[in-house]
Amino acid sequence: MLRSLAVIFLSLALVSCQSSLRPPITYPGQDVAVLKAPPSTTGAPQAYADLPGWSSAGLTASLQAFKRSCARLSKRPKADYVSANATWAGTVSDWLPACASLQRAHDEAGARAAFECLFFPIEALSPDGASRFTGYFEPTYEARRSPVPPYTEPVPALPADLVPNGASPLQRLRNGKTRPYPAREEITRNGVTAIAYAHPSDVFFLQIQGSGRLRFPDGSTTRAVYAAHNGQPFRSTANWLMETGRISRGQADMQGIRAWMDRAGPTEARLAMNQNPRYVFFRAEPEGDPTLGPAGAQGVPLTPLGSMAVDTSIQPLGVPMFVQTTAPGLGGNWSGLLISQDTGGAIKGAVRGDLYFGTGPAAGARAGTMNAPGRLWVLLPRSVAESLIRAMQVSDASDLGVPPFAP
Repeated sequence: MLRSLAVIFLSLALVSCQSSLRPPITYPGQDVAVLKAPPSTTGAPQAYADLPGWSSAGLTASLQAFKRSCARLSKRPKADYVSANATWAGTVSDWLPACASLQRAHDEAGARAAFECLFFPIEALSPDGASRFTGYFEPTYEARRSPVPPYTEPVPALPADLVPNGASPLQRLRNGKTRPYPAREEITRNGVTAIAYAHPSDVFFLQIQGSGRLRFPDGSTTRAVYAAHNGQPFRSTANWLMETGRISRGQADMQGIRAWMDRAGPTEARLAMNQNPRYVFFRAEPEGDPTLGPAGAQGVPLTPLGSMAVDTSIQPLGVPMFVQTTAPGLGGNWSGLLISQDTGGAIKGAVRGDLYFGTGPAAGARAGTMNAPGRLWVLLPRSVAESLIRAMQVSDASDLGVPPFAP
């Protein structure tokens, strides 16, 4: 009965919003000071009903993911920007009313009505027109507490000599001086502290994925959670293997590279790994809820097909984003609502997303099929979106002849 009343109150609260929805606009994924897009762009959908696939998109996973982001957001000072790099997304106080309203949504119908009422979709555009959507997952690897062949590669713990320095961590030397943290080859040559041991190729792919679960012979499971990286650039081992003729393009996936490493032997495999100087360190955590993934960059557990990694130098974390793309693992053409809760070293661009598929081999197989262009809309609270439109018009009206926005 209480749940029914909550749904009724939510529905009544939304009725007054339905007629005031405004056409989405586009923006190039930059700060409002340099935006150069008019508030109505040819070809942009004119309402939620025209967002491709919106009416049939599943919202259950994204609703739960957004509630977790809201819980995190509610602990921050209200005057803080949601993102220091994307101030156009507004402040914490701008988002809290929508968070409170969505707490009362318990099913897809209520969630869809709430999102349509409370948020305004604004399409992100890359200045160069680039877009790319990929998938990632949380792998599960066999591990041991001490090195036993073939589980001989340390899953590296965060080293005591790593000095945080943004994206360029430093190494503190014994004489007290610091230097840029060294590349993979030097780190592995000098040795690291281990939280566990696994097969060398498994540790390599664990570092690419950024997190995973370690399963021990006694049946216990530990999460290896991303702690830091060495600040060196990420370079594709797959590209190097293809360029040197070691594998074909059809073998350039995780399974193909792993098979090549097994055939090539440890020396050649190590040479290939060292082509990527980026090296990731982990911390061990309890598994927790097995249905959820590890904590992403926002600090909340990732939700399968409810969470997405984005470029946080452009996009804010904890924000609903509607994506249209394609992937065999998603049945072909796909549209869905995702919450920006993570990031990654290879995620660069305004229209760039990495969808979290879940845990285990099946999730990995589906994630591996995803690598396609697409479109992305950021859902902003209506007051934030209207402020953004006004700011854009102040910048653009004299040049573009755009009529003033009437709230």
